[in-house]
Amino acid sequence: MTRWLLTSIVALAASAALAQTPQPAPGAPPAAPKTETAKPDAGKAPPDTRSVDALFERLQKAEDEDEAKGIANLIERRWLRSNSDVADLLMTRAMTAMQPREQDLPQAIELLDRVIGLEPQWAEAYNKRATAFFMLGDYERSMLDVRQTLSREPRHYGALAGLGQILLSNGDKKHALEAFRKALSLNPRMPMVKGVIDKLAPDVDGRDT
Repeated sequence: MTRWLLTSIVALAASAALAQTPQPAPGAPPAAPKTETAKPDAGKAPPDTRSVDALFERLQKAEDEDEAKGIANLIERRWLRSNSDVADLLMTRAMTAMQPREQDLPQAIELLDRVIGLEPQWAEAYNKRATAFFMLGDYERSMLDVRQTLSREPRHYGALAGLGQILLSNGDKKHALEAFRKALSLNPRMPMVKGVIDKLAPDVDGRDT
């Protein structure tokens, strides 16, 4: 693997982990939840799937990278909503633990384990845990969580890019390229993913022809 590709896939993993990380107020850490077995709030509506569908339609029609980035941010914010305030708080803490300045990946994984226990159908919880495992170099468990993510949200272009990263790290360039291309088909304005595809395609497509 070239240094350029390695740098790209590590950057992709880091950006997937840190995008949309809520920032706590200075000097005021989040209050501890009273219980982690709390049921979803009765009055809290689940994420609006229809609005996500509409955002994906807009993403396909985005005219430039800035517009696409804004739409992708909205999609990712929707993905970060669960049915539980407790799970949302634990997710915020886990994402904070994945930031470079305060990085504690085992702690992040422990928190995400608890999130998944509360919200086992939340695709983004598996995606964040997959990223944490990837950052630890545990590609096997990262792959398992990527597959859990995609089984719940097949359009998750971040998880597909993550799958490509893992396959590429394992030397499977052909299937890595397929994953990267699928991610780019869902979000056509990802220059880093496009760059990886441009590097891989001549080698893989040349061998397949």
